[in-house]
Amino acid sequence: MEALHLAGVVLPDGEHRELWITGGRITSEPVAGAETVVRQGFLVPGLVDAHCHPGIGVGGATTLEEAAGQAITDRDAGTLLIRDCGLPIDVRPLQERVDLPRIIRAGRHLALRKRYIPGLGIELDDPAELPKAVAEQARDGDGWVKLVGDWIDRGIGDLAPLWPDDVLAEAIAVAHAEGAKVTAHVFGQAALPGLIDAGIDCLEHGTELSADQLGVLAERGIALVPTLINIENFPGIADKAGKYPVYAEHMRALHAGVGTMVSTAIEAGVAVYAGSDAGGMVEHGRLVDEIEALHKAGMSAEQALASASWAARDWLGVPGIVDGASADLLVYPSDPREDLAVLRHPSHIVLRGKIYA
Repeated sequence: MEALHLAGVVLPDGEHRELWITGGRITSEPVAGAETVVRQGFLVPGLVDAHCHPGIGVGGATTLEEAAGQAITDRDAGTLLIRDCGLPIDVRPLQERVDLPRIIRAGRHLALRKRYIPGLGIELDDPAELPKAVAEQARDGDGWVKLVGDWIDRGIGDLAPLWPDDVLAEAIAVAHAEGAKVTAHVFGQAALPGLIDAGIDCLEHGTELSADQLGVLAERGIALVPTLINIENFPGIADKAGKYPVYAEHMRALHAGVGTMVSTAIEAGVAVYAGSDAGGMVEHGRLVDEIEALHKAGMSAEQALASASWAARDWLGVPGIVDGASADLLVYPSDPREDLAVLRHPSHIVLRGKIYA
């Protein structure tokens, strides 16, 4: 593999440094014969999409080839690390491809029968089956398990929890015993106390979190991935839910209040990370839209960038621009902390030490 030399302002420390890449890894030691590809600019750890689904399309599960195409779309927009957050197909073959973003697998969504999108998750017949299913997913994944915490219950015509509190507590304890963390899809308020009290590690969406609950998240280090650009679909979902007027009104209210919720989360010190929820209703390659949405919701530009770069990498245990780390980084001609729109136009995308246009 060709040795490379780059120089520029390295984030997050903001120092001008020289880097060399050899064998696909970063070093601060000069490498003889390295090709100088960047003399000035801003070097940023590759972007992280903390909630992404390469393997889900508009019609449900995709082929592996289609999932690879989705991942390439994400890569070409600067996303070099993906937490898949639940997939209906096995993407381990994609993890072996050096031209694709790194993928942290969360296995398959765990839901009850007829209480989630058909064909995407493992559908259990009885809530009591959850701890065993969680143990299986924990052993099969890359350190994460994904639960469906709530979904529309057509019998009551609104969002409702899927799991009893005692079952949740047992299931999350099982995951932790296996060395895995647990995250959960949750929109409404009703499922939140059970998930939080059970020891959940992360919440996806969390659109009806109260100020008091956000304080608990901050205190306990529970992360939040609000997927704001996906929440933009809620009014359209409500418009199609004419048979369930309570649910439809609930979804509209969640959409109207999500900005305030995220702003409150930021003020409370909750660890908030960027996730596009690409796959299905959101196109791949839109992570920068989510970063800008978090900035609009109250994060500084630097915080919003961190939520999709170095801070997210620290959270997921994947190093940024440090000696010995994989050379997964982006180069920008100007400072993205001053203007997030700069993120849309990297001059260089470097993945595993190879430059992509």
